[in-house]
Amino acid sequence: MTKIDVFNLEAKKVKEMELSEEVFGIEPNTQVMFDAILLQQASRRQGTHDTKTRAEVSGGGKKPFRQKGTGRARQGSTRATQMRHGGIAFGPTPRKYGFKLNRKVRRLALRSVLSAKLANEALTVLETIKFDVVKTKEFKAVMDKFGFDKKTLFVVDNTEDFDNAFLSMRNIPNAMLLTVEALNVYDVANADRLVITEAAANKAGEVFA
Repeated sequence: MTKIDVFNLEAKKVKEMELSEEVFGIEPNTQVMFDAILLQQASRRQGTHDTKTRAEVSGGGKKPFRQKGTGRARQGSTRATQMRHGGIAFGPTPRKYGFKLNRKVRRLALRSVLSAKLANEALTVLETIKFDVVKTKEFKAVMDKFGFDKKTLFVVDNTEDFDNAFLSMRNIPNAMLLTVEALNVYDVANADRLVITEAAANKAGEVFA
């Protein structure tokens, strides 16, 4: 087990906790992390791009000019790809860009990116993230106390009372909040700092082990 300090919202250490070695202490697999991020980005693509082939553009049917005697190359249709307003050869058509990764591979990628955050000292554990009122100024003050001035991802357990915290952080551009169940490789890797509550860290150790 890996020990790590636990802080309160005043940025003061209150205790230590043990993180799951299987989730936060493995050797990160960079290839698997890359594949998982590529899968997420590819799946977000709409794939609605479309071009018309020579069978779909308007016009055609009639030979544009006679075969011989004009000094030009022979043409059989105004819809040919080399003609103005003609069809597009080998253009993009609607398709899905997503692909499949095995469940074990996806879990390995998530464990790898969590372990990488801990190894790079970019992981902070909070005792709780409960706020009594909805106030962006208070949430920003907490971030300033810790020095979280870059992209920060907060992770909570869905059993915690985090509604006020979520509503308070919505207007902060470099802050994002996810539950353990919604945790994904891209958002963790994209964040400069991962902030996870004690309950969420324990839950992640159980779910992703």
